[in-house]
Amino acid sequence: MPQKVALKVVHVSGQDESYKASELNHHSPLTKGWQSTRFCLYPQDIVVQLEKRCRLRKIQILSHQFLVATKIEFYVGDVPDDTAVSLQNARYTRLGYVSLSDNEKTGFKARELKSVHVDAVGVFLKLVIHKNHINKYNLYNQVGIVAVNVIGDPLDKPRTFSDTDLYNEGEELLSDRLLEGSYSRPDYINPLDDLAFDMYQDPEVGQIIKKLDRKKQEAVLQERYDYAKRLKEAIAGLQKVGEKLGKMEIEKRQAVENEDYDKAKLKKVQMDEYRLQAYQELQINALLESRHPKPVDFDSPRQPTPPRLMELPGQSPPSQHNTPRTPYDDRPLPALKNKDSLKDISPPPPKPPPEERKISAPVPAAPVVESEPEPEVVAHPEPDTDDESTADPGGGPTEPEPMSEKDLRDASSAIDVFGKPLVSKAYSKVWSFREDALLALYKELKEYPASTPKEDAKAAFRAAIFLIKRAIDDKVFAVYKAALKLERMLLTEYVGVHKIPRHDVMYAVEKTLVNLLHKSSDMALRNREAAKDFILEISKYKEVKPTHVVPVECVKPFKLNTGPRLALSRTEIVEHLYEEHGLQDSLTVDSIMRFSVQALQHNSGEVREASERIIKKLYKEVGAPIKDYLPPDDEKTRKNTLYRMLFEYFDKVDGKPSKSDFKKSKAEIEAKKQAEIEELQIQLQKLKDMASGKAPINEDMLKEDKKKKEKTVLGGKLSRVTLFKVKRVLKETNKRVPPTSQVKQKASKPSAVVDDDTSTIFNIDNSESSENTCIFCGERNDGFTEEGLDVHYWKSCPMLKRCANCKQVVEIAGYTDHLLQECDAKKNFVRDPRCSEAVPKSEYDQHVADKSCNATKPNTNHCPLCHENIPAGEEGWKVHLMEKDGCKQNPRRLLALNKPVQGKSGAAGATKPKGRSGIPKPSALGKGKSGGR
Repeated sequence: MPQKVALKVVHVSGQDESYKASELNHHSPLTKGWQSTRFCLYPQDIVVQLEKRCRLRKIQILSHQFLVATKIEFYVGDVPDDTAVSLQNARYTRLGYVSLSDNEKTGFKARELKSVHVDAVGVFLKLVIHKNHINKYNLYNQVGIVAVNVIGDPLDKPRTFSDTDLYNEGEELLSDRLLEGSYSRPDYINPLDDLAFDMYQDPEVGQIIKKLDRKKQEAVLQERYDYAKRLKEAIAGLQKVGEKLGKMEIEKRQAVENEDYDKAKLKKVQMDEYRLQAYQELQINALLESRHPKPVDFDSPRQPTPPRLMELPGQSPPSQHNTPRTPYDDRPLPALKNKDSLKDISPPPPKPPPEERKISAPVPAAPVVESEPEPEVVAHPEPDTDDESTADPGGGPTEPEPMSEKDLRDASSAIDVFGKPLVSKAYSKVWSFREDALLALYKELKEYPASTPKEDAKAAFRAAIFLIKRAIDDKVFAVYKAALKLERMLLTEYVGVHKIPRHDVMYAVEKTLVNLLHKSSDMALRNREAAKDFILEISKYKEVKPTHVVPVECVKPFKLNTGPRLALSRTEIVEHLYEEHGLQDSLTVDSIMRFSVQALQHNSGEVREASERIIKKLYKEVGAPIKDYLPPDDEKTRKNTLYRMLFEYFDKVDGKPSKSDFKKSKAEIEAKKQAEIEELQIQLQKLKDMASGKAPINEDMLKEDKKKKEKTVLGGKLSRVTLFKVKRVLKETNKRVPPTSQVKQKASKPSAVVDDDTSTIFNIDNSESSENTCIFCGERNDGFTEEGLDVHYWKSCPMLKRCANCKQVVEIAGYTDHLLQECDAKKNFVRDPRCSEAVPKSEYDQHVADKSCNATKPNTNHCPLCHENIPAGEEGWKVHLMEKDGCKQNPRRLLALNKPVQGKSGAAGATKPKGRSGIPKPSALGKGKSGGR
């Protein structure tokens, strides 16, 4: 188990003579800490050596209140095996750094404690302190560190110091951790090892607390739970005593520095008396099980009395009763600093019966102290936060303790209405008194006659809300439950009977709602659920619902650093409010979405999921306006899993295929096309073999091809681009299709009969595979070799164009689909549903607003160049892009029309196609809608 590791400063780059680095070797309220020299150079270095080679788990730095560094870096140093442990042999590894606040917000009065969790092995720790924050108090640009604390797991090889006397103070702290290791989790860090404990606790009291903590762990292992419980209570009480003694020690030291020795002597006397009184009241000797005149059975199941308010020695309560006092025992204090056991302190004489005692706030008086009737009586704690038991603790007081001056001022309005006895019970430290006060108030207000004057009824209502607000924060569930019961009666019955105005009802709900929302983040599940259920319940009360206070307060966005439990409770409350009340004046789309969008950014997954549920339910009811509160629906946003799931849900609600479904469908289409291409290649190979005589013409295969004509790629499923790709594949593998004449010669053999449809298939293959013909525009040219065709496609084919974005050559008929699906710049375009063209996203809003585009019509193609509607089918595209009266925005059309006509002699030149000469019949390629390319 990690534990506090003793350390010693072995190197420092500079130090003020009054604030030396050796101050960092010890921790106590009087520690002054280290300060750099005036106007020093930065950075400053401090190296501390650990008592043992450790696996460091936690490093703590307590900074000076106004000599604050901007940044501190941490390095851990280790020494290789078989090497002497010395500063010169250390090898350092950088762990990281922490930045410190300039402390301006606290007025340079608070010290900043930085705790860093690390995992590194070493025997040296090096701090690199960077330049200081500038402020009016830091006149010499210094930096200061008050304390350094290291917590880690000692390893097998101990590294001890030469001056071991330095660790006398911490010897007991570092010894015998075996018990703690078996008692706690392996990664558990004892709060008593924290730097804050040593810096604000009186050293003597701190050692006693650590002894009691060991005793408590032993008691748990031995299953002595009553004893462990008393030890726990004593530790809590001693911590308060130690902090108070630490403050008094500082005041005594300041008096000595000011040479006010009378004040210093008085402080010393007060400290000694207060210390001894604390030891007596908490029965430290008995708890430590040291010598005691009367053994105490701490394992008995009896219920002890509640704790008294310990008074500062030298002060007496302003009681109206002259209670007899006994002189204080002035024997010397236990010599804890020499690690001796506590000396026996015999019990003082018994004091008068409890009914004669009065305990009040302390005021200055002679140094006397109240004596105890029995030194063995141990304070009874309040029940655990989850304990609903209302049994009266045996031996407890019959009356609540007097209220402090501050509580009397705060509760003055409630005292005026209900009287001091009842309010004193509500403020008591005993939970049963607090519960009794609320139940008595419930009975009293429920029996208020309807004839009660209106002003009196209002005053009682407001005073009761004041006590309810305080009781909602109570840690005891029985008190908390009684507070909810009282408020329920007030809002459902009392308000209607006594005609309480609406503004008073709003006041009551607003005052308690804040506490209820905070309670909804309680660690105890039933406290959280009770708070959430009650908030939803009061939102439906007929006197509360018209005020809209509950939904307005609950729907306010919370900060991103809000705790996960509170954020989740708030989100679930808003979700239930929307489900139960729907959209209304206080629960609008705007208010709910602002809350939900903020909750979507929270670091807790449960909070994000609850917010996502709200948005989905709201989208089902409202629809598209919800998207206005979310980031734009694009590829970048959909990379975020949360937004992708939301937008896919929106698409599902709208009846649209999701992006994932679209990608899956696209992949299936591509796979199907690939299969068709492979099938076409196989068929072409078979036809080639039949034409060359390598295989006989198979009549069954021809008939089968005829049946599949409408289903295969030769039946029109593939576009000309696909056929062109197949042709290119065949050319690369030198699989040329034979001329038509050869096929016809083969077909004339009696072994097979080739009908017209079969001839058409061979003609298709022959025409599409011709070396000198463009498969797109049908132009024939002797210069159309493989390279010549590439130049033709690139520069002059009237059916093609170069994309202005990616520079690829694409068919004009499929240019729109290319921009939306294939182009490198496809993310910059969106389809306009009116004209079906691809419009740049930057111009889309204006394009839609103008409505000046030419809308598409059924059974037509839409030209992306001139934006006109043209006849459907491939023939419509050829006429529009190649004929004399065709597309005015196609510059290649005029170039093709102006080419010279090649004569019959086959001289070089272009042959202008007439009609559909040299290209396949539409029946062969298929008549599909090509406007959607």
